[in-house]
Amino acid sequence: MESISDHITYVEATNSETAMHFKIKNEPDEKQLSAMALLARMIFEPLRNHFNIAIGISSFFRCEELNNKVGGSASSQHVKGEAMDIDAHVFGGVTNKEIFQYIKNNLNFDQLIAEFPDEEGEPDWVHVSYTDINRRQVLVSNRKGNKTVYERIA
Repeated sequence: MESISDHITYVEATNSETAMHFKIKNEPDEKQLSAMALLARMIFEPLRNHFNIAIGISSFFRCEELNNKVGGSASSQHVKGEAMDIDAHVFGGVTNKEIFQYIKNNLNFDQLIAEFPDEEGEPDWVHVSYTDINRRQVLVSNRKGNKTVYERIA
């Protein structure tokens, strides 16, 4: 497979420096690939087409071994192919805050998280997931000491 969608290659969707470093095979199965294609079609492509610029993905699919290695949640939707982390800082031209607001106001989603926003509300990255049954759960994450705390904002 060469691409997940019009603007996401298979390599981009499965790329991980951690996986390469630890020689982890980060390869989705057919069910995970299907979930990834759905997420790309319902979230990433409308987002990409709206802003009409390249938008970076910092994390998409993670096999269980990779998810454990990066300290991901045991219930991470990345493992199912249902979540991606978007980072506008990769290419510029749009902000993570703008991406977050566009998704929140215009797209259907399961979970949308503004990850570690600064004082102006600019997240370090945006986590978004999509499933067959979407909760439209909107959260913000912050660090409290050495813990990550999630606060529901919608």
